[in-house]
Amino acid sequence: MPETASQDSALWRNNHLGHWLRLALERFDSRVMALMAHHPGVPLGLANLAGRGQVGAAHIHITRHLAQSGSRLTDLAQAAGMSKQAMGTLVDQCEAWGMVTREADPLDARARKVQFTATGLAWLAAYQDAVAQAEDEMRAATSPEVATVIAIGLEAYSGQ
Repeated sequence: MPETASQDSALWRNNHLGHWLRLALERFDSRVMALMAHHPGVPLGLANLAGRGQVGAAHIHITRHLAQSGSRLTDLAQAAGMSKQAMGTLVDQCEAWGMVTREADPLDARARKVQFTATGLAWLAAYQDAVAQAEDEMRAATSPEVATVIAIGLEAYSGQ
């Protein structure tokens, strides 16, 4: 079966929305981590981890999805779209860094609740600042109108 020009060309593999979304997310998350590494509200140990690239996108799932009142591991994993085992590994690391703790769940004696520590809440506040700054930088790079259209389009596409 003869190949057509579109099948023969590899351009389509790196010239589609999914590719651009991935690159944009990598750039955005990288900028947020760089800002976190230098944020005055981030405890020094966590700032050093962020600066050395040891706090990655996977760890950010905890920052994005852990309720300030705490969450059960299964709920946290589900919100992040991860397995309970993978989330457990991330929680173990964040617990070792002093960001979170596991406490008894007052509603279920068998369950444990993951909660931010004071250090974790400082990290969360700095994360909010870093995300806002990264969004402002994106607006400046693309224009406020383009950034608004991107946000509206992605929100609609994601089904949220």
